[in-house]
Amino acid sequence: MEILMKNTIFTGAGVAIITPMNDDGSINYEGFAENIEYQINNGTDAIIVCGTTGEASTMTDEEHIECIRFTVEKTKGRVPVIAGTGSNDTKYAVELSKTAQEKGADGLLLVTPYYNKASQKGLIAHFTAIANAIKIPVILYNVPSRTGMSFAIDTLKELAKVENIVAIKEASGNISYMAKVAAEVPDLYIYSGNDDMIVPTLSLGGKGVISVVANILPKETHNICEYYFNGE
Repeated sequence: MEILMKNTIFTGAGVAIITPMNDDGSINYEGFAENIEYQINNGTDAIIVCGTTGEASTMTDEEHIECIRFTVEKTKGRVPVIAGTGSNDTKYAVELSKTAQEKGADGLLLVTPYYNKASQKGLIAHFTAIANAIKIPVILYNVPSRTGMSFAIDTLKELAKVENIVAIKEASGNISYMAKVAAEVPDLYIYSGNDDMIVPTLSLGGKGVISVVANILPKETHNICEYYFNGE
């Protein structure tokens, strides 16, 4: 397998960080800042903001953008910040991704379009358009249980040719599919999207996990990856 030259963004355990809210539904930025510090102080390798666990799908555009800006500001470059900017509307995803880049995000997490039932050719066009509109690295997000669709292997091969599409968050729960991605698409790094599949993903050459349980067990989730990479 050839040695990849693409930017991995991070290796280890990234947290799909929650967005704490006040009783009235507004974002609790004081609590958010505490969560960010807690994560960094306990060894988290990256912060993924405005993902599924961050409830991005129920935020206003203003809240979404402010959460990204706030996370970048509070993190201060200590760990990479990856912003969820995926959408089933290509134009909207392009604009949100460009804004996330302007706010200082180190990379993007882009989920497959939901509800629209895009074709595989449509997926190639959708993700290529977003990636070409920005310069920072992109992690594709495969989660068919939420979106109703999955990447074909040939589609991933095509998308891997795009310079800044560097990885996939694989959350299908299908280890056979993940093994095919690892074997047939070596130009894409793999992050586990399921906390119960961290070690199997690493054993297939994965670079780490984008984790939910890391919200409460950041050090332990980081250590799983670190111990594996150290041969322990």
